[in-house]
Amino acid sequence: MCNLYRAKRAGAEIAAIFGAVEPAFTFTGEKDFYPKSRAPVVIEQGGCRTLVEMTWGFPPPPSFKAPVTNVRNLSSPFWRSALANPERRCLVPATGFCEWEGEKGAKVKRWFSVPSLPAFAFAGVWRPTAAGSAFAFLTCEPNQLVGAVHPKAMPVILQPEDYARWLQADDEGGRALALPFPSQLMTIL
Repeated sequence: MCNLYRAKRAGAEIAAIFGAVEPAFTFTGEKDFYPKSRAPVVIEQGGCRTLVEMTWGFPPPPSFKAPVTNVRNLSSPFWRSALANPERRCLVPATGFCEWEGEKGAKVKRWFSVPSLPAFAFAGVWRPTAAGSAFAFLTCEPNQLVGAVHPKAMPVILQPEDYARWLQADDEGGRALALPFPSQLMTIL
């Protein structure tokens, strides 16, 4: 489960990479994101992509305490309306994500990236909440590279040619993109 990622690009750069309107907020790309962080997210409304800021993590269901950051079960009723509605999908810009490796007390951060892209996008969903908009991103079976460190799951990284499809496709068309990113296109640090 990915609970740490980064987007080491300034807001204007991210907007340009994803064909979005420049943000109305300042983002320097100098911080890492943990659950409950405010982070840049690309949404599409009326055919126009906009870079906005949202909180990472959907409010939890009554039996949970922590925000829900990763969409693991695509058939869960908890995610059904967000996944079915293209207006509730988003691109989550990133330049790397972290999984922890090792035994408790001696864990080491392992950062994964896509070196051929200045930034890539996780397939995300969002919703309005009483405290402002919140987002989470989809996960899938890990590829070989990520699976060697974290065998349970990895974020759904979209190919650039699939950004528009993710933001606009019907429910099944969107879910079809929830596949492991090719490991040969990634690096680990």
